[in-house]
Amino acid sequence: MTIKDQNKELDSLRERMRHSASHIMADAVLQLFPEAKLAIGPPTDDGFYYDFQVSRPFTPEDLEAIDAHVRQTIARDLPFQREELSREDALSMFAEQPFKLEIIDGLPSDEAISIYRHGDFVDLCQGPHVDSTGQISAYKLLHVAGAYWRGDEHRPMLQRIYGTAFETAEALEEHLARLEEAQRRDHRRLGRELDLFMFDPIAPASPFFLPKGTIVYNLLVEYVRSLYGRYGYQEVITPQIYSTELWKRSGHYDNYIESMYFTTVEEREYGVKPMNCPGHITMYASRLRSYRELPLRYADFSRLHRFERSGVTHGLTRVRSFSQDDAHIFCEEEQVEGEIASILEMLKETYDAMGLGTPHVTLSLRPEKRGGSEEMWDRAEDILRTALTASGFPFEAVSGEGAFYGPKIDFFMEDALGREWQLGTVQLDLFMPERFELEYVAQDSSQKRPIMIHRAILGSLERFLGVLIEHYAGAFPTWLAPVQAVIIPIADRHLDYARLVEESLKERGIRVEVDDRSERMNAKIRHAQLQKVPYMLVVGDKEAEAESASVRLRDGQDLGPKTLPEVITLVQEAIDAKT
Repeated sequence: MTIKDQNKELDSLRERMRHSASHIMADAVLQLFPEAKLAIGPPTDDGFYYDFQVSRPFTPEDLEAIDAHVRQTIARDLPFQREELSREDALSMFAEQPFKLEIIDGLPSDEAISIYRHGDFVDLCQGPHVDSTGQISAYKLLHVAGAYWRGDEHRPMLQRIYGTAFETAEALEEHLARLEEAQRRDHRRLGRELDLFMFDPIAPASPFFLPKGTIVYNLLVEYVRSLYGRYGYQEVITPQIYSTELWKRSGHYDNYIESMYFTTVEEREYGVKPMNCPGHITMYASRLRSYRELPLRYADFSRLHRFERSGVTHGLTRVRSFSQDDAHIFCEEEQVEGEIASILEMLKETYDAMGLGTPHVTLSLRPEKRGGSEEMWDRAEDILRTALTASGFPFEAVSGEGAFYGPKIDFFMEDALGREWQLGTVQLDLFMPERFELEYVAQDSSQKRPIMIHRAILGSLERFLGVLIEHYAGAFPTWLAPVQAVIIPIADRHLDYARLVEESLKERGIRVEVDDRSERMNAKIRHAQLQKVPYMLVVGDKEAEAESASVRLRDGQDLGPKTLPEVITLVQEAIDAKT
């Protein structure tokens, strides 16, 4: 058996164990809270959960009691048994469970309805499960959270109990250690502690970037902007709100309306843009283009707004207001391969600079809800597949994950904890050029339809920053650190010299602060370490006399005294190397 096959088998075992564990947990809840209403309890990538409607929130003591009942059921080694019911029998069986009745009502009328039993517990379920409860080798209940039924804030609020299960106690312990490390790296907590960003109910799921966070945000923009000259992009600025007529023509009104915001001005409906492509198309179509202008590459950092349900928003990684390092390329068909190669080169250069390594690449094919003809999709997928194959990047084809207007290449990066994040994307679009009747004058004087490429390297800057914070655990590389050095005077009499050092570093473009608080030196060093400042420059009598500073790093290393030119060189080299 290959390693790939072994991994698939292990994933299948874990999925069955976790699904089974969610049933055992639901059984325990019903034993302790007979009035509880059951919602759903699926397995997830790293565990499971089950949603319940109960009269009060679960407490830590409740979780302990539920855990005890789960362990008893596992010890009894009860078999899991699958049965099929008619719709009438299923409705009768779950007559006291309104959420189950809603699920049954949503099933196809001609489909048999399956249930699983263990002991006296019965649940509506397609499976699969392990053979018996005793096969749950190692499990743990984790925590409780609120969750709206079906993610809709207008539906009932439920209590969701999270847990996980693994094939061995060792695998469980490793997972729990990863969870602990993930909590330490949580960008929401670090964002508060490092004064990077905040949220407020006046603008739900829309971040406020504080001064330090704004520095990092702008550095990301400046980095991408620095590539545009070399890679032939022209930056543009486009409006935030367009007439609904544009969104109807682009297909967003039919395919994306549930994620958009609308307003009415002077009895005319307008949509706040969730993406930049229709605005760039409008610019392209403002006059007849020549083949000599192609490829035409528009880049845009405009703010975008997409409605996300409050149940799925999450810190910076799932927001309603954001910006992308967005670009759209209009080109001839024979130019597509070169454009894809250029984008991949740009992406590799960027991810290397961010310390993210090599991406996992997928080719996402036509979704169920899409625009255009099947012939158009066949052609678009063939073009993108050929260009990606020519690039030499290994990739995996994934059905049903394309955009509504075309297939796409998605780039997944693994962070320091081994979690994958989808960041960059390249999307091939034959649909919108056809929809907007875009043309260019070809070399033979005929008028042809351009191909449109949608492209983002970082993707959402908010999401990317959230990923970076967790990847680095808040300890940004020096070039991205909002404060690159802090000067720590030992006593108040050293403040004047500290200001001179500050001025010298600022003249070289280094972001530096003086800690002039009335605290002991060790307390100031500890504070700087907690703030993840790369360099701490301690100055006292000896340093003032020698025009030097004693250099410490945030990881605790003491580099000892260095002259000011040496300090500047040390910091500047770290900035330039982007390490």
